[in-house]
Amino acid sequence: MQITDDFQQRWWALEGRLMERFGKKPDLEGVLFLIGMQETGFIAEKISKEQKQDLMHVAVCTVLGQSGYYLLEGKDEEGWPHFQQLKELPVMAAHEQENFIKDHVLLYFEQQAF
Repeated sequence: MQITDDFQQRWWALEGRLMERFGKKPDLEGVLFLIGMQETGFIAEKISKEQKQDLMHVAVCTVLGQSGYYLLEGKDEEGWPHFQQLKELPVMAAHEQENFIKDHVLLYFEQQAF
């Protein structure tokens, strides 16, 4: 995936909107954490490392689900969503993976009208 000026501008614009809303500039992990909280409705005063990882996993499955990589199967008794992987993720270098996820995050926020 090649970075374009438009892609970078859209990412910076999203970071700016999130910074206005939350008071600090989030990194990609922070954005995924927010998406996970949004998708699960999970709110707790203290969040364990495992819960944070679970929330980020929900976010990754949710945003990649837009391109058919994952399908929401349902929620468990605690309300946590569970996904089925439908197709293999493309093999990419680390920076390409990051941009692949960012592109899907941008699509997610566009669809959420944020």
